[in-house]
Amino acid sequence: MDDLRKEFELDDAGGTAPVGNDAAVLGDAAVADTNGIGCHGGVELSKAAARAAGQGELMDRFEADYPKGPHDQPQSMCPAFGSLRVGLRMRRVGTILSGSACCVYGLTFTSHFYGAKRSVGYVPFSSETLVTGKLYEDIVEAVHQMADPEKFDAVVVTNLCVPTASGVPLKMLPREIDGVRIVGIDVPGFGVPTHAEAKDVLSGAMLAYARQEIGEGPVQRPRGGLKDRPTVTLLGEMFPVDPVVIGGMIEPMGLAAGPTVPVREWRELYSALDCAAVAAIHPFYTASIREFQAAGRPIVGSAPVGVDGTDAWLKAIGDSCGIAADKTNISRNAMRGAIKAALAEHRINGRITLSGYEGSELLVARLLVELGADLRYVGTACPKTPYNSEDADWLAAHGVELRFRASLEQDLAAFQEFKPDLAIGTTPVVQKAKESATPALYFTNLISARPLMGPAGVASLPAVINAAIGNKDRFLAMNAFFEGVGSGDGAGIWENVPEDRSAYRKKFAAKVKQSRNAVDNGESVGC
Repeated sequence: MDDLRKEFELDDAGGTAPVGNDAAVLGDAAVADTNGIGCHGGVELSKAAARAAGQGELMDRFEADYPKGPHDQPQSMCPAFGSLRVGLRMRRVGTILSGSACCVYGLTFTSHFYGAKRSVGYVPFSSETLVTGKLYEDIVEAVHQMADPEKFDAVVVTNLCVPTASGVPLKMLPREIDGVRIVGIDVPGFGVPTHAEAKDVLSGAMLAYARQEIGEGPVQRPRGGLKDRPTVTLLGEMFPVDPVVIGGMIEPMGLAAGPTVPVREWRELYSALDCAAVAAIHPFYTASIREFQAAGRPIVGSAPVGVDGTDAWLKAIGDSCGIAADKTNISRNAMRGAIKAALAEHRINGRITLSGYEGSELLVARLLVELGADLRYVGTACPKTPYNSEDADWLAAHGVELRFRASLEQDLAAFQEFKPDLAIGTTPVVQKAKESATPALYFTNLISARPLMGPAGVASLPAVINAAIGNKDRFLAMNAFFEGVGSGDGAGIWENVPEDRSAYRKKFAAKVKQSRNAVDNGESVGC
């Protein structure tokens, strides 16, 4: 594999400069799936294959960290989208993917979408290299070629579905090469339910590595120097303003906002671990929380959203960090006054249903309720954990129906049942709502990517939501304009009316479902 690598180019400050294509396709070996294993095959078949290949401990860990049920697999993008994004956002971190060519090609969308301007390494495989173990040897060779200490602090190697199910042992990779850390992770679609939780897979692996480094001796200082006060590490991706707002909230308590995990460069991992407490803003970072707990750091759930949420969160932070009650009360009283004043000026009038897969759905829901919205339903693809139980209880007490691991079908059923003035949700939910002449907003880009904490959160949501609700007449006008053009198979302009093939479609779908269940149940292995 002499033609393996297209190297990344990084400047002296650790920034990135674009070089060639975003995907460095390494070699030209044909890639073949193995007996239906992968995200397009049966989930149980893939799990069984992984266990048979010696990955039982890994699968047990995934099942404990990221429990599925009641819905088996949320319908969102490939989970590796999340872990890949974490690596691409970090200074001086290189990325190598091992998986089917179609998967790697699709995942490079991440680097385009987020403007990462850096290449993604790819180690291809064929049935022969997969079965004989040559794929692992190729990965080792690729890692040695990429591990240049002048360019990288770390190289992340990610197994996708087929290599994980086939037992490619990334845990056997060298721990470091010429001072470059090697971090191997498995992110199979049949083991990690959502891309949000895949961010935790990589963050947890990096925290584990960094925690061991701290135990071995001195480590790098933060780029901006050490804080002169105890810090609170923030766990979960959030709008850039939110850490600043949180820092202002806890300053009267003698605390400072620490790094946000996922971090932007390796040395921030040390600062994140060197904290007084960890705020699990996104509550599903189970592997990361395990590393913080191993380092003796207390974990605080929920987040400072709305009056009730902010007040409870500040008290919990103060108690966890051993801050005197009178100092904590200074912050609590100030925030209660500021947020109540903001709530008096900003209101939302209308019925709303909410769904998403980012992990901040419950926080947004609490804020909507305090803003006056008639929120009927919240669906999240993420699981219930000890760190969002307070949010769940609060929403239940305010009459909101809440679904963890919600399916698209449940989200759509809620839309049909509650007939909201505005649907906030994933792309297919938004599409369904707009087809019904109901205003809708995409949660990830239009709601999640806004300030949510403290007074800033109260002021950020009403304008966009009230404007969307006010567009109802425009949707009705568009529906009236396009009435009669058809839908589904009959969409468009036809010389003859298309025949109704719905009966055939239902019959074919039933056969496919029956066949798929047979594979999942082990009655048939197929090919």
